[in-house]
Amino acid sequence: MKVAILKTGAPPPELEARFGSYPDMLIEMIGHDGFESEVFDVQTDPLPERGEHQGVVITGSPSGVYDGDAWIQNLKMWIIGAQGHCKMVGICFGHQVMAKANGCDVKKWPRGWGIGVHSYQVDRRRDWMEPWLETVRLPASHQDQVIDRGASTWVTLTSGFCPYAGLIHGRDSISFQGHPEFTPEFAKALIDIRGARYEPHFARQAMASLDGPNDRLVVAQWIQNFLRQPIDGSGRI
Repeated sequence: MKVAILKTGAPPPELEARFGSYPDMLIEMIGHDGFESEVFDVQTDPLPERGEHQGVVITGSPSGVYDGDAWIQNLKMWIIGAQGHCKMVGICFGHQVMAKANGCDVKKWPRGWGIGVHSYQVDRRRDWMEPWLETVRLPASHQDQVIDRGASTWVTLTSGFCPYAGLIHGRDSISFQGHPEFTPEFAKALIDIRGARYEPHFARQAMASLDGPNDRLVVAQWIQNFLRQPIDGSGRI
C-alpha cells in the first residue's frame, strides 16, 4: 500500500545528522513489508491528493497546534477532508493536530514536560492490538497534550500524567502521544541537547527510564496492523 508520511517538523540538526529525520524514523518503524512510503513536507509542499495514498502517518514537530501558522490550519482542514478515505496515524504533534481537527482541546500541560519512558494503560482491546498488552511503555517528549476529547473521539491509551495518550477518531484514524519511532538512544540525545529546559534531577530520572524496557516495537506492530486493515469510511469504531 502507498503511505504518505506528512513531515511537520525536524529534530535538531546535529541529531538529524546522527539519527535521521522524523520521516526516516517512521519509515523504519512501519517497515517495507507491503508499504511504499512517500514523504511530504507540509510546511513547504502541497499536501497529497485525497485518495492518492491508502495510508497516512503524521510526524512529530516542535510546533504547537495552537500556533498561528497557515500550514497548521491547512493541515487540520486536510485531515478533516481525508478522514474516511485512508488509514491515518498521528504521532505526538500528529496526535495533537488530528485531535484538534476532531474537536479536542490541546494546550501546554500545567504539570510540565513528559520525557523518558511513560507507561499507559490500554482502555480496551481493539482488533489491531496484536500482540496484546494491557499496559504499554513508550518514549515520550512533549509539553503540549490533549486535555479534552471531542464527541467523536475515543480513548485507547491513558495515564495519570496524560489522560488522552491514545485516541481513535472514527474507524480509520488513530493517534498516539508517545513516540514508538524513537529509539532510546535518540530519546536520550534529545533530552541531553534540550537539557536547559528540564530540572537536572528530572532529566536524570528520564534518562534512567530509557535504560529500562519499552514496548515501542509492539506499538509499531499495532500501527502496521491498523494500516493494513481495509478502509471503512463509516465513522464507526
